[in-house]
Amino acid sequence: MSTNHYYNAQDLARFGQIGEFQQSLADKFFTYYGEVFQDGALTAKEKALIALAVAHAVQCPYCIDAYTTESYSKGWNEAQMMEAVHVAAAIRGGASLVHGVQMMNKVKEISM
Repeated sequence: MSTNHYYNAQDLARFGQIGEFQQSLADKFFTYYGEVFQDGALTAKEKALIALAVAHAVQCPYCIDAYTTESYSKGWNEAQMMEAVHVAAAIRGGASLVHGVQMMNKVKEISM
């Protein structure tokens, strides 16, 4: 089995090094990122679960690893985390299906 992958799990730990090629933008991003995940109108715990669902929606393996760990450490249980993943799946599935209307419109246009 090949060890050549697009994703390397060890790269998650290197995320902070993203500024190597553009430090000032990375600094701004990480300041923003850190602020986003602080308690606010939503708790940091709630934000971790949202991030877990979004990680699945955008299919980011690094984010899935990070926010599975973060969500679990903040007290979400397996059933709650899986329910969040299902919310993401429902939104993704719905987004695909709603584009079916576009296909239907096009078929009606070209079949007349």
